[in-house]
Amino acid sequence: MIARSTLLFALVAIASSAGAQTYPNKSVRLVLPFAPGSAVDVLARHYAQKMSEQWKQQVVVDNRTGANGIIGMEAIARAAADGYTIGMGNVATLAINPHLYNKLPYDSLKDFAPVLLSAEINNCLAVHPSVPVTNVKELIAFAKARPGQLNYGSGGVGSAQHIPMEMLKAMTGINVLHVPYKGLAAAFNDVLAGQIPMMVPGLATALPHVNSGKLRILATTGAKRTAATPQIPSVAEAGVPGYDFDSWTGFLLPAGTPADTVARVNAETLRVTRLPETKDRLSALGFALIGSTPAEFGEYIRANIARIGPVVKAAGIKPE
Repeated sequence: MIARSTLLFALVAIASSAGAQTYPNKSVRLVLPFAPGSAVDVLARHYAQKMSEQWKQQVVVDNRTGANGIIGMEAIARAAADGYTIGMGNVATLAINPHLYNKLPYDSLKDFAPVLLSAEINNCLAVHPSVPVTNVKELIAFAKARPGQLNYGSGGVGSAQHIPMEMLKAMTGINVLHVPYKGLAAAFNDVLAGQIPMMVPGLATALPHVNSGKLRILATTGAKRTAATPQIPSVAEAGVPGYDFDSWTGFLLPAGTPADTVARVNAETLRVTRLPETKDRLSALGFALIGSTPAEFGEYIRANIARIGPVVKAAGIKPE
């Protein structure tokens, strides 16, 4: 678990630098390699609003989608290292992509200055209501009786929807086919329409559609039940012991950004993370808020790259 005593670090670092006191003195761009409406987009827009209010400068969300997040991540990495372009990365762009592509236009460990690990994003195993199952064991039995006949959607090869389903396949022996889309929104909309029977979306994306009867959540994908959905079991609890996959997201700056600016952005994003309003709003949507120092986030990225590599290799996942 990331240490909680991070606010002191940020405040001390800021106080030691006069340069940080003048930042920001113009609008700031927050680049997201994710589509509008995605779980990370929901979180980012909340942060952008609160940061704008505090800084008295507009923080503008810039969705740079495409190519499994590569377009947006390259834009962050190549931006001027002056603090006026902040980015967000997640498990897919920072920890999965390095195992999928031999030549990425960015290096997860060298091209960014980690700022803050903001949250883990609780995901869920969800099906369209037309699928005649109500729990994980029933889904496994249903799929095994129909090998190769069922499919699932994702936002693309190697996405945070693709990897957890491949883990489920490997751990249960089911044979379901992957249908990659050019983005999460298109895949999720087809699940809601019944064109694709199942998916592993973020809880923040899925929950609004459960009460309306457009979606059925069978389980959450983390090791434990979530605070947002204590009534829903985890996949591990529901019949697949040892299963554990949740996404995460955090703030980045281009490598070479001055340390005082990194500290300033860390302090502000940590402040927003600690707001009661942030907890009330985002926890209810399935976000597990964290907060960290820049160094802690850097180590977290490194550890996840090492952890996810064997999963990608075992599943034989290759970019299209």
